Amino acid sequence: MEALEMPKPQNAITIAVSSRALFRMEEEQRIFQEQGVEEYVRYQLEHENEPFSPGPAFPFVKALEAVNRRLRELYPESEDIFDIVLMTNNHAQVGVRLINSINHYDLFIERFCMTGGNSPICYLKAYHTNLYLSADAEKVQEAINEGIAAATVFSPSKDVAVSQTQLRVAFDGDAVLFSDESERIFKAHGLDRFFEHEKAHENKPLAQGPLKGFLEALGRLQKKFYSKGLRLECPIRTYLVTARSAASSGARALKTLRSWGLETDEALFLAGAPKGPLLEKIRPHIFFDDQMFHVAGAQEMGTVAAHVPYGVAQTPRELHP
Repeated sequence: MEALEMPKPQNAITIAVSSRALFRMEEEQRIFQEQGVEEYVRYQLEHENEPFSPGPAFPFVKALEAVNRRLRELYPESEDIFDIVLMTNNHAQVGVRLINSINHYDLFIERFCMTGGNSPICYLKAYHTNLYLSADAEKVQEAINEGIAAATVFSPSKDVAVSQTQLRVAFDGDAVLFSDESERIFKAHGLDRFFEHEKAHENKPLAQGPLKGFLEALGRLQKKFYSKGLRLECPIRTYLVTARSAASSGARALKTLRSWGLETDEALFLAGAPKGPLLEKIRPHIFFDDQMFHVAGAQEMGTVAAHVPYGVAQTPRELHP
């Protein structure tokens, strides 16, 4: 693997990925839960030359690296690239198997954070993390509570081929890119009052949601390709996939993005229709939503879906990736 200079964390777009999001570790997790940490470490040491299988965040990470290659070709000196950090609460002993797996798949992940059971939150802040993906819903909730963009990643029910050359990221609107203020009106007063409220406030931008900053970072990188005349061949494509209906509540969503100086390449207003079939056509590397109902619908159709535990739609039930 070629030796490349690592960007400074404050200059790069830092994506922190947990080991259980990047790789499939169900068997190891079962041993840990049933037999305890000592048996778990012993199992990992015995199998350290066997690479883990790719997990749900793996295609997303590969797509980030494809974008980085294009950026390095166009801007060899720039540190404005994705910097991927592997976060794990594993014992450092397990590190060798993770390193072997990363080398096996030729991934460019130089930064490792093995917290030995401690919370990753302070490390996420130190790395200036722009997005944290984990299979652990509790850690994701902790990160969201601390103002860090985070989501719990779920494996799809079936494998669907995704682009090798273009990073595709799909976002829900309310409680993901935007705050949950409109969702609160809907929950409290129903659909008709929601439509009235959105019409009345069409020109008042929504407050930002937890993933607004990540869309902003993607937009910043897109502009680097546009300035080289590569808008049509841009290796990043973004999608707004919302249950809002275009006529009654779509304008406020689009005007909010415009007020932030942001846009998505495509905006899909489904007026309450299921998101899964449309996502199957888009084939994003990852889709972010605040409602488990939509996450499950996306999963069924083969999309890697990530749950953002933010806003009024959350219930205190246990979630299992």
